[in-house]
Amino acid sequence: MTPFPAEESDPFCLPMQSATWLADAPWRRFASMGDSLAAGTHGPSPGYADMGWPDRLAGLLRRVHPGLAYLNTAVIGATAAKTLDRQLGRIVKFGPDLLHISCGANDLWRPEPDLATIGRTMRQLFGRAAATGALLTTFTLGRAFVVPGFPDWHDRVRALNGVIRELAAEHGAVLADMWDHPVNDRPDLLSADGIHFSAAGQAVMAAELVKALALRSELIRRAPGAGGGGAPARCG
Repeated sequence: MTPFPAEESDPFCLPMQSATWLADAPWRRFASMGDSLAAGTHGPSPGYADMGWPDRLAGLLRRVHPGLAYLNTAVIGATAAKTLDRQLGRIVKFGPDLLHISCGANDLWRPEPDLATIGRTMRQLFGRAAATGALLTTFTLGRAFVVPGFPDWHDRVRALNGVIRELAAEHGAVLADMWDHPVNDRPDLLSADGIHFSAAGQAVMAAELVKALALRSELIRRAPGAGGGGAPARCG
């Protein structure tokens, strides 16, 4: 019996040939910065490896380059400003060639979030991150999570996702778009905290980012059966 039968049968998780997709991946220094999304914060899911998406991606990249260096500076609750002020310095010193950024969601947890300021801060963050020379990656936020007491929550998330898409396009970042992914409709997607994606959701996010990286790098075209594991993620 396989150790994670639910994961292996999940159509949106990585198929067996996924390692082949990244067989020629050049990245040897992977970093992730931002909030709990960048950290891979999650709860367990029966039948799925108890891992966040960044550790999953690092593990897959290590199958290509066993000496991969990996740094995750993400902090639960970090805002865009705190990511810029408290994490970017460590990232620059690390010198990644593949860098993930996810932040901005915690800035929405206010009675009246200042979307203009959020956008300016994230623009500065993405600009300075791109200056490292690393290939940037990011996610849009999914629609599954809704904050009680904020009837306009989805409008806030759509606005933030718009900023993320714009910055991804501007800086050539690889974007895995999770806003309307079918996984959002799963009743057990969220962890017990009602906020973060469960291990099952983390597995899907990792799969979407791997497919997006493979498509961007034109590696997936050389992999037989590359269409498995769900529709390829859109790239920014």
